[in-house]
Amino acid sequence: MGRSSGGLASGVETLTRLRLDKWLWAARFFKTRSLAVEAINGGHVHVNEERAKPSRAVQVGDVLRIRKDQNTWKVTVLALNEQRRPAKEAALLYQEDEHQREEREQQIEIRRLHGVNVPVRKPNKQERRKIEAFKQSW
Repeated sequence: MGRSSGGLASGVETLTRLRLDKWLWAARFFKTRSLAVEAINGGHVHVNEERAKPSRAVQVGDVLRIRKDQNTWKVTVLALNEQRRPAKEAALLYQEDEHQREEREQQIEIRRLHGVNVPVRKPNKQERRKIEAFKQSW
């Protein structure tokens, strides 16, 4: 798919194009390719301000807008990689719009301060006993 054997001495092929779902997975925006496909089909990923399909080929220089949960990223594709690499290497595949990053971080901080998205857990044994005692007191 979209490879050119552009003269690297080591014989490694460089990519010129890559499927959108595969790039999102390799760049670690989604844990699995199927989650990436689901987000793309749901209209949460746009390439160059256009809605895209999972098989859409992305190339260096494309601008992606990705909505996941309550966060939005606006990134420019800097490199292509078919394999999922560690997070530090995956971050080298794109450059995030600075204004968008600051806005996203402000929204995260606001949600944190207001207690939105606080992880909900089941009550432990002691808490369950207190709940049960409270219910029976009524």
